[in-house]
Amino acid sequence: MRGLFDIFITFFRIGIFTFGGGYAMIPLIEREVIDKKRWIEHQEFLELLTLAQSAPGPISLNTSVFVGYKLRGYAGAAAAISGVVIPSFSIILLIAIFFFDIRHNPTVDAAFKGMRPVVVALIIAPIVSLSRGIKPWGIVVAAAVAVAVWHFGVSPILLIACGAAAGLSWTLWKNRKKLKG
Repeated sequence: MRGLFDIFITFFRIGIFTFGGGYAMIPLIEREVIDKKRWIEHQEFLELLTLAQSAPGPISLNTSVFVGYKLRGYAGAAAAISGVVIPSFSIILLIAIFFFDIRHNPTVDAAFKGMRPVVVALIIAPIVSLSRGIKPWGIVVAAAVAVAVWHFGVSPILLIACGAAAGLSWTLWKNRKKLKG
């Protein structure tokens, strides 16, 4: 059984060393809980990540909650979310206190400009990871959904609901076919 302190510390390290928002945390969470700790399997992580993406709120927080819950129930969820939130909250609080004094500092500006490409790479990493194992038609569907959202302004919520309905329908159709055959 995984200890609550171990869950907290793992997610605290993820929270303190991640810059760039929720999507930048996903590869770190994946590496920690799958590769290093071996707490969950890769396929199960993808399912939790899908659930986290479809739930309201930041994906990194949702993923942390779902992983923590999977490991130790409500206490694990609380340990994971605390671990992820405390570093970010503390850093943002310190920045808010001191940012007014340093906001026009060229060194600070240069540091933020230098972080941008890294943040983009950290956001792209989970996309590449998630795309492994997707069949070619899945990539076509993903591209069509991206175009529908970005170009035509279709609601992502509607598309997620349609995707869930399509997946459910396909599974029911396949199972019906198996039962008859």
